[in-house]
Amino acid sequence: MLFEYIAIGVMIALATLIAILAIGLGELFGPNKKSNVKSEPYESGMVTIGPGIRRMPVRFYLIAVLFILFDIEVIFFLPWAVVLRQLGLFGLAEMAVFIVILLVGYIYAWKKGALEWE
Repeated sequence: MLFEYIAIGVMIALATLIAILAIGLGELFGPNKKSNVKSEPYESGMVTIGPGIRRMPVRFYLIAVLFILFDIEVIFFLPWAVVLRQLGLFGLAEMAVFIVILLVGYIYAWKKGALEWE
């Protein structure tokens, strides 16, 4: 019964081996000279002004996480739309509940000012 999964196991092992080999060869034979020029951020060949690393505001990450959250939830609309006729009224009611939950979360984030960009 598990005989069919041997090919998948071999493929995963081979892919892992190739990845480890590629990283190891790059570390072993790649250039390793550290210099001040290499540690500077790339700015189109121009001399940098100020620090190369700046702190990002937390609001940026909050908006990114909210985008991913709502984007992934919206992905559930496509399979639902494909099988809507087979689900009937029950499927429509369940999706209405899902949309209401999404809207409550969206309105909550909006009222808290999570979507404001300053």
